[in-house]
Amino acid sequence: MEGSTTGGPPQGPGRERWLDEAAGPIVRPYAMTRGRTVPAGEPLDIVAIIVATGHAPADLTRLSREQRRMLAACRRPYTLADLASELDLPLGVIRVLAGDLLAQGLLAVQQWEPPTAQVDQNLLRRVLDELRAL
Repeated sequence: MEGSTTGGPPQGPGRERWLDEAAGPIVRPYAMTRGRTVPAGEPLDIVAIIVATGHAPADLTRLSREQRRMLAACRRPYTLADLASELDLPLGVIRVLAGDLLAQGLLAVQQWEPPTAQVDQNLLRRVLDELRAL
């Protein structure tokens, strides 16, 4: 029968597959972000370091599975790029979900501060001399 999905994976409009044989149901990135492509608040840089604040969410059931995974991973600091790789999600999705968690006070952006100690010029010269000797 034409158009029947009996015996095969469910198909949507345009005969697009809704299941992946290895992974199960496919969730499109825009579904994870409810169609949003821009994070709430300030845009996050790809190397922004985010970390969980430790605050409990007001309603854990309102967080998506991906947001709960982000919070668990961010118990230690992560850059957005590393988090996207770790969670196997597109960077745009990570930016939007992280923006939501930042707005709720569940994530914070850590500011990187360069070292303030004076550089020992003699040490740098010795290192350079040793490198040249190699």
